[in-house]
This record gives sequence, C-alpha cells and structure tokens, in this order.
Amino acid sequence: MPETTEVLIVGAGPTGLMLAGDLAAAGVSVTVLERRTRKSVLTRAFAVHARTLELLDARGIADELVAGGARIDRLQMIGDAQLDLARLPSRFPFMLLTPQHETEALLAGRAEALGAEVVLGAEVTGLRQDADGVRVSVRRSDGTRPTFRARYAVGADGMNSVVRTALGLPFPGRAALRSVMLADVRLSVPQQEPVANAVREGIAFVSPLGDGWHRVVAWDRGKQMPVEAALGLDDVRTITRKALGTDFGMHDPRWLSRFQTDERQVPRYRVGRVFLAGDAAHVHSPAGGQGMNTGLQDAANLAWRLAAAVRGQAPDGVLDAYEAERHPIGRSVIRDSGRMMRMALVHSPVVRTLVNAASRTAVRIPPLADRMAAKATGIAVAYPAPSGAHPLAGKRAPDLKLASGPGTAKRLYEALRACRFVLVSRHAPATVSTERLVTVAPAGPTAPAMMLVRPDGYVAWAADHDDKDDHDAMLAAIDAWVGARQGAAQ
Repeated sequence: MPETTEVLIVGAGPTGLMLAGDLAAAGVSVTVLERRTRKSVLTRAFAVHARTLELLDARGIADELVAGGARIDRLQMIGDAQLDLARLPSRFPFMLLTPQHETEALLAGRAEALGAEVVLGAEVTGLRQDADGVRVSVRRSDGTRPTFRARYAVGADGMNSVVRTALGLPFPGRAALRSVMLADVRLSVPQQEPVANAVREGIAFVSPLGDGWHRVVAWDRGKQMPVEAALGLDDVRTITRKALGTDFGMHDPRWLSRFQTDERQVPRYRVGRVFLAGDAAHVHSPAGGQGMNTGLQDAANLAWRLAAAVRGQAPDGVLDAYEAERHPIGRSVIRDSGRMMRMALVHSPVVRTLVNAASRTAVRIPPLADRMAAKATGIAVAYPAPSGAHPLAGKRAPDLKLASGPGTAKRLYEALRACRFVLVSRHAPATVSTERLVTVAPAGPTAPAMMLVRPDGYVAWAADHDDKDDHDAMLAAIDAWVGARQGAAQ
C-alpha cells in the first residue's frame, strides 16, 4: 500500500520547508521528500531581504535568524551607488546576511516541530495524477522503492526539477552568463559589508556570510571556461584584483565552483493537483539576491490555499490564483535581475560611467530611492485587486500594534503566526468567527478602520469606515476569501 499524506512536497530547500511548516501549522499532514541523504552545510543563497524577514516574523523565527546574521543597512547598486535601507517601513530595515543552511535549519525545525515529516535519501522517479490525487514513485537510499499517495503535490526541487519534467512542462529561457566563478573563502582583511564592481575585464562581488566566511562571485570576460572545468583560487583572485583593486588576502577555500546563470520560467505553475514553486518554477541572475526570497514568497502564497483546499474550505478559484499572482512576480524578478546584470557587464567605459552616474543620482532623490529600496527588498510586492477595491487591497499589510489578539500577540505579524486570516476591527460581530479566521483590535486609531489580512500577510479587503454598510461589505469579503461563517446563510 502506498504511504499516504495530504500534501507531498518534493525538495527540502527553503521553499519546500517553508511550505511544509505552514501546512503543518494549518493542521495538514505533509511529507517532504529530499534526494540528499544529509542536510547541506554549503551556502547558495545568503541574502535575506526585509519582506522575507517579515514573513519569517509571522512564523516566529525571524528574531532567531537575525541574531545569528550580519545586518547590512545599505544595498550595493551599480558602481559605488548604495541604497539606504534604514528608511524602509518595516521592523527589519536592513538586509540580513546569513548562510542558507541556517535559514533551512530554522525552517526545518519549525516544520518538524509542527508535525511535518522530512524524508532524506528519497529520490523521486515518477509522478502520476488522477482526479483524486497524486501518486509518486520513490527510490530510497536503502534500496527500497516506496510509493507515496497525496491529495496534492508540490515540486520545490530546484532548477533541474524532476516534478516539472514529469509534468512535461518546458522551461523556456536562456543562459544569461556562462562560467561564473564562486568561492567561499577566508579573508586576511575581512569585510563587514558586501562590495562589488564591474570593469572592462569582468566583475567581482565579495560579501560576508555572517559566519566568518566570505562569498566571492566573479566573472572573467577573457577567460570563459566550461562549467565542468577545474577552478583554482588564483583564477578568482586575478579577476577580483582587477575589479576591486585587491583580493583581500583570500585563502583556505571550502567551496570552489563554476556555474551558469540562466533566465527561465515555466509557463504554468499548476497542472491539475501538482504545483511548482521556487527554482523549479523560475531561475534568474543572482544580481540583487532575489532567488531564495522569491521562493519563500511562493511558499507563503501557496500554503494557505492548499490548506483551504485540503479542508474543503477553498472558495472558487483560490488554487488557480496562486499562478495568477506569483507568475507575474517571477517574471518581474527575472527581468529586473537580468537588467542589473547586463548593466554591470556593459563593455563601453563611457556607457559604464553614465550608468554609474545615473545610479548615484537616483539614490540621492528620496522618493525614488525609497521606491527602489522597497522593490529590491520585496516590500513593494503587491497583487492585483478587483476594480473599485480599497487602495490597500493586494498590498503588504503593515505590522499594526494590537490592543487585543490571540494569546499574547501585540503586533499584527504575531497574530499571523496562527497561519489564519486576521480581521483587524474594533466592532467585529460574533458571526465572523470561523476556524480559519481570528479577530484582533488595533491599539489606536488606524487607517483603514477595518482590514482583512490573508495568512501570507497581504490585504484581502479593507474599509476606511466602521459603519453598517462597511460591516455588510466585511461579511461579504469574509465569505469570499475565508469561506462560510458560523450562522451565515448556506
């Protein structure tokens, strides 16, 4: 008999683990299959942006992650221009540098503590689905070949996704940059903040990882080698000195690798009962450090939808809206990160000087710099709202102070830790109570007066007043987003 679970996730990276924790918190049985036989200690992603930290705050693990990382209050732009992050309207007005395995460890600990099962050494060899569920064939590291049965499945298994291949989906796009060099090294002259520069010969980026190691990413225009070619530290040193004027005394590498950056996106994020998230759905240039952050937002967007579907409480279209909302975001990240990379690689010294000057000018204009910082850190991510909706609908919810909330919640993002919808209102009637909705009262005057917040921290509905007409609209919004209320007409 197949092993059964309600949701099966393929891939125990940050995206899969975030999704597993959210589903488990919502009472959904979830199993994560991971091909690796042990957890990785290598760092692929290391930049955690403000919006991602807000999502982790809504899961109770942001402060622990921040405590072990390095805060960076300026974001390096092209040339010597830097974006000031201190003005971000967030509890986390900075970028956090921390090894990916630290983020994964916190997400895994949360998921497993909530009841998710993470199976290591489980390689997916086949996937089939029917009207009732998904059947996944697995080859275990111990030689066994179990089959798993689930109501839904999610491929969070990276760029070379087995799930995406099994669905027969293409991964159109292009190789954006070949023979990029990556090294994790010690430095004789440690750096406290990331530093980057592009010159005619190539580019180099050096950043602390928050654990005493430094990540170096470099590209040598005149030395393009196959990704399989051996890489020596001297190759990295040479182009780093050309781009930055020094190699900071790099030594003792723990990881040397060549890779190719691709810009690709799957045309569909959903096929029947199977979904794609993270790098299985989209890959892009590392410029801006958006990869892991985008995948975690995919997971947050998808989790509450799947939980509602499993419980039979999903309003019409809630599953399809995952692709409708996240596919344009993935496309935007691919476009923006690619543009940043191409500007950094401009060959002409004259054009490069003009680009650098434009960047310096932009960061000195506060409204423009604020918009750039919000976009770069995910704070500006928003989803389409219906015509005539409140201006906040679809946008990130502010972290309001609360007068009352579930347990000891003093802020909205603490109330979101229940992984349910949150209604912010002073006069909510008892009929709004459902197992998927909690009601909180703001600590002081707020605009808007009432706000329905989705489990992923985005505003579903809002109203500027608190009168009868707005209460009727609130009840309609709850029915549309959350599902049937206690005592509501059926």
